[in-house]
Amino acid sequence: MANLRRIERGIGFDNPTDRRRLDTPKRESGCRGRYKPQPTTKKFAGKLDRSEFLGTRLPEYQSLAERRSLDYRSIMNGDRRGPLAALMRAGLLIASIPYRGAVARRNRRFDSGVKPIEKCGVPVISVGNLTTGGTGKTPIVAYLARWFRERDVRVAIVSRGYGRGDADENDEAAELHQRLPDVPHVQNPDRVEAARIAVEELETELILMDDGFQHRRLHRDLDIVLVDLTCPFGYGSLLPRGLLREPVANIHRANIVILTRCDQVSPPVIDEVVDTIRSIDPSILILRSNHRPSGLMEYPEKVRPIGDLSGKHVALISGIGNPDAFQRTVQDAGGDIKAVKTLPDHADYDRETILELQTWVSQ
Repeated sequence: MANLRRIERGIGFDNPTDRRRLDTPKRESGCRGRYKPQPTTKKFAGKLDRSEFLGTRLPEYQSLAERRSLDYRSIMNGDRRGPLAALMRAGLLIASIPYRGAVARRNRRFDSGVKPIEKCGVPVISVGNLTTGGTGKTPIVAYLARWFRERDVRVAIVSRGYGRGDADENDEAAELHQRLPDVPHVQNPDRVEAARIAVEELETELILMDDGFQHRRLHRDLDIVLVDLTCPFGYGSLLPRGLLREPVANIHRANIVILTRCDQVSPPVIDEVVDTIRSIDPSILILRSNHRPSGLMEYPEKVRPIGDLSGKHVALISGIGNPDAFQRTVQDAGGDIKAVKTLPDHADYDRETILELQTWVSQ
């Protein structure tokens, strides 16, 4: 079995216009009713065949346990058939109705001014998405933070710290600190308080709010939304029936939309997504991007050329939001995938998990 290495991912924009660690304890309602997904949108919002971007279905070497761990996606996207699957989809759809109402009510309260939007005294750029799961926010945030630091702007990142538990930081913060050791990262579920700390205690001149599209209480001067083209609109339904955090029509609040993983889908899919966004708000600036691996990181700090992966037998272990896209990245880099182990997003690599992985690799 080949050595397990983690891919350090970078980002490249197709459009040319385009740690200190510190721990601390547009209108939805009016647009939502008018938006109606076009038939072509529904096609890949709910029925996009993963062969479109993986080349084939998930390989047969994937064990039953791994298949079951991904079963919720097969329920959402309709791949799983039969009366039980249909009943589960119906139940999830019913459960999404109160969620839709809660999202609409919350957005109306911000739109009407009932819930105040607070400023922190410095410019704020939000990077977020419409769906749960991995859309590529971390590389974008790292790209922007590095861009501003290179221009001597004191920038800080604020985030909720999802999945941190009792640890000092979550996995995304650890990765950002590794890439940007001189950029402070304040994690706090209250992003307004995190921004206050960044400005008053760290003398920050600009804030990058990671995963901030739905966190409307903190004012932002620029709203960037990422759309992962391998699953652009979360199977066309709100949580828990699909992966959408809020209706697609709410993308009208964004100033910029960045389409991620454009290299993993066909041009017609890109065109359909662009047309859908344009039908909601023609004024939104749309950029296209590809995620490309920049190297292989080998413990503890050695970085090897990505070409070293070519032709090697690879066992994949991931605990991320979009494991299929990760698999495609390794395949495109020339890796010969022999086994796959998929853990939940933001998985905690505790002692029990490590022992389980060691046993799996030895087999």
